[in-house]
Amino acid sequence: MAVTESTDTLSIQAANRPDSLAVFVDPTGGAVASSTTFAELEALANQLAHGWRALGIEAGERLVWCGPNSLEVIATIHGARKAALVSVPLSYRFIADEMQYVVDNAEASIVMIDAEQAPTLAQAMDRLPTVRKVVVFGGPVPAGSGFSHWDDLVAGQPTDEMDAPAANSLGATMVYTSGTTGKPKGAMRSSSDKGIVGAMMQRLGLLEGEHRHLTTGPLYHSGPLSFAALNHSIGAPIYVLRKFDAVEWLRIVREHRITNTFTAPTQLKRIVSLPPEELAKADLSSMRCLIANAAPVPYALKQEVVAKLGDGFLFEVYGSTELGVATILGPEDQLRKPGSCGQTYGGVQVRIVKDDGEDAAPGEPGELFISTGLGMDGYHHTDEILTELAGTEWRSVGDVAYLDEEGFVHICDRKKDMIISGGVNIYPAEIEAVIHEHPQILDAAVFGVPDDEWGERVHAIVQAKAGEDLDLEELRAFVDARLAGYMRPRGYEVRDALPRTDAGKLLKRVLRDEYWQGRASAV
Repeated sequence: MAVTESTDTLSIQAANRPDSLAVFVDPTGGAVASSTTFAELEALANQLAHGWRALGIEAGERLVWCGPNSLEVIATIHGARKAALVSVPLSYRFIADEMQYVVDNAEASIVMIDAEQAPTLAQAMDRLPTVRKVVVFGGPVPAGSGFSHWDDLVAGQPTDEMDAPAANSLGATMVYTSGTTGKPKGAMRSSSDKGIVGAMMQRLGLLEGEHRHLTTGPLYHSGPLSFAALNHSIGAPIYVLRKFDAVEWLRIVREHRITNTFTAPTQLKRIVSLPPEELAKADLSSMRCLIANAAPVPYALKQEVVAKLGDGFLFEVYGSTELGVATILGPEDQLRKPGSCGQTYGGVQVRIVKDDGEDAAPGEPGELFISTGLGMDGYHHTDEILTELAGTEWRSVGDVAYLDEEGFVHICDRKKDMIISGGVNIYPAEIEAVIHEHPQILDAAVFGVPDDEWGERVHAIVQAKAGEDLDLEELRAFVDARLAGYMRPRGYEVRDALPRTDAGKLLKRVLRDEYWQGRASAV
């Protein structure tokens, strides 16, 4: 094996396997098809690092990048690490005001942005005092914007690695939370416990054999971003899907013999809900690690995945932008442990703490606290912190859970999503899991709405699968037969779509606001 003095993960792979494929961009969704080796990616990332330094962007400054999955996005992520910049992903779905908030809150010095999103950012430039440069890739610079082009940034820059302060192998990042309960917050992470990362990869089978990774979700989300980086760290190529498409996803897995990916339940649901003639083309015999995360994975969906796509490769992980992956549920336990998101690994520990501060007994719900070496440094530009147990390393993102007798974690719901009706705690996720068992349901949201007698009552909004004519009374009977009386939704609505982030997180606050406007929510 070749020897290199560099400690940068990309530089090591470029030295050890220069001609091996690093990034393959599929033309789906208007992307420009390309194949890039590790040596070529290393050279491009180094040119970017030198280009930023030539612009006066110094180590420690914040670089925002924005755009659908692409070669340029991946090169920017690597380049930012090499230049010791703080890499800040920005959702390409944002409108101008949302972009302005994140870029301004991050106090970014430079923005790298896809040509599709550049006109939107241009609308907010007069409110971004810290931004000194905007660089556009993947298309023309908007007329009159004053932005620069990618080609001009890298032209003539050296391809060798620049001298920069030592960066962690996974890089310094600041990922903004999805804002499901309010304004997004920047979670700053400058290092991760390498032992825990290695244990996680071992448990997922990523350290065994050769791998090929597919970007199912948007790289600006912490899950897809982290697992893409981990795959490059082991020399595995990344197959880029610019934007998710269920039919094309199946084709890419089949044609390129994909071995691992990271996906939200929403995307998985769209795959297994494809017409039989499309599912007949599926071939997941190469898949060894399909990781589901970003939202609770209904048991009914797991059953569909196993029945329609195959068994032996589905993993569920529980984690957060702030605290990383805390638990892993392997293929052998997916159907054996309904409702569980797995066990801890590699030194990560969990505690279930009741309202009185005592540890909960097995089967008893309480707030989930985690001790881990994967946690963030803290939130940027705010005094807000995670809930902590006094004087300890135990932190919580606000989830309610319980442990079973075997030590498997079962998430009940977000503490803020819990419904209190007549003084009784009701966890919407448990009701949503039952609704998802109905064969005509694609998506569901359960939350509390105002009730003068009970304080709150349970309400459900559902989305039917394409082409299905959903009978709400039949759905009500289906759900009522499977739930205790106090948990049954009192009202149902059908909508064409539910508000979710690109990462798959349900924006319940958007739905709640329709009912609680002008009233104080009990949650």
